[in-house]
Amino acid sequence: MHRHEMSYEAGLLDFAEAPRAHAAAFGASPGATLALFLGSNIGNFDRPAAEAFLNAIRAPLHPGDALLIGADLVKPAGDLLLAYDDPLGVTTAFNRNVLCHINRVLDGDFDISRFGHRAVWNAAESRVEMHLVSLARQRVRVASANVDIVLEDGETIWTESSYKFERRDVIRRLQAAAFEAVDQWVDEAAQFALTLARAT
Repeated sequence: MHRHEMSYEAGLLDFAEAPRAHAAAFGASPGATLALFLGSNIGNFDRPAAEAFLNAIRAPLHPGDALLIGADLVKPAGDLLLAYDDPLGVTTAFNRNVLCHINRVLDGDFDISRFGHRAVWNAAESRVEMHLVSLARQRVRVASANVDIVLEDGETIWTESSYKFERRDVIRRLQAAAFEAVDQWVDEAAQFALTLARAT
């Protein structure tokens, strides 16, 4: 077994840049390389970006190298909406924090109390969409960007998409990026999949 000499901080790169930035390390060690992308972050990419990311991971790998990737699977709509609009309000606070960040970094004047949180399951696109909902007609200024925004009562700001996958869809996406699925493990309770794929 060979371990890479790399600090945690060195790995903190933009997802799109990480595969290219570490390309030299992939071929430097003896034996096969195993790339890991655990968790469910692949669901934060839209389809074209996910495809580009998988292709970028594949590019520096040699045939026989492998990727172990996590993906959140499709669940009943009620379960998904509960996860993204929890009764304790954790996700609401997380979503509203976008506005706090704009206020702090870009000198915005969003009144956080005038925004609600809404999670929507878009079955056709297989994604949960998170929105901030304007609770009244309001004008907001973002001074650093020299922008004034008028929001109508009920108008939303779409802040995030979280794509969910069918098991076979994970395998198809990997095949499209020149990987062959070797095995797939599913936590049936959490409906989360880890898929091991070999570079072809």
